[in-house]
Amino acid sequence: MKFTLFPVALRSLSCLLAAGVLGIGLAGTAHAEDSVNPNGAPSEFVKAVGDNALNAIKQSPQAQKGDLNTINQIVNQYVLPYVNLEKTTRLSAGRYWRQATPTQQQALVQAFKGTLIRTYSGAFTKVTQQSALSIAPFRGDPKADDVVVRSTLSQGNGPSVGVDYRLEKTAQGWKIYDLNVEGIWLIQNYRNQFADQIARNGIDGLIQALNQRNQ
Repeated sequence: MKFTLFPVALRSLSCLLAAGVLGIGLAGTAHAEDSVNPNGAPSEFVKAVGDNALNAIKQSPQAQKGDLNTINQIVNQYVLPYVNLEKTTRLSAGRYWRQATPTQQQALVQAFKGTLIRTYSGAFTKVTQQSALSIAPFRGDPKADDVVVRSTLSQGNGPSVGVDYRLEKTAQGWKIYDLNVEGIWLIQNYRNQFADQIARNGIDGLIQALNQRNQ
């Protein structure tokens, strides 16, 4: 089974991939980074994370050519520390998550991470020096523990795309766990595909299908 996401996401999510929490250095890439404050305002948090990732892509010819090693480095350094990939995977698996063993759960998280990175690697080729992330004024409850930050990704080689980020407040500060691109939420999209695969082949079948796609 082929796991996919709507084509527009391949243009819009290049600045902030949905995936989970390492932190390895990015060899050969040097640029001024925005300070990320996980305990600050949600909109400022998303802006800093997105800009850092986007700037890293702009300065990496290898990433823009779709080199997966470089893409993994960028995602691991600039994105994953601020994403709750386990929650993204758990919600995508829905009720089947509780049926999985802890070993299966961790294997599914890692397989899903690889799928997301490979799926969105083509988006890096769409980034230009004109690409920019604009954050809409925050209209949610500043005291809430679960909020949505709305943004627009403008690009020099295509139309602007609306991207919403769903965040939760954790002990470590804000964490991103879902994305909405032009009205379609990432978790909902994959939940349907996961459910179909698990119903036919079980949790292990889903993990195998994801890993096969990652090869």
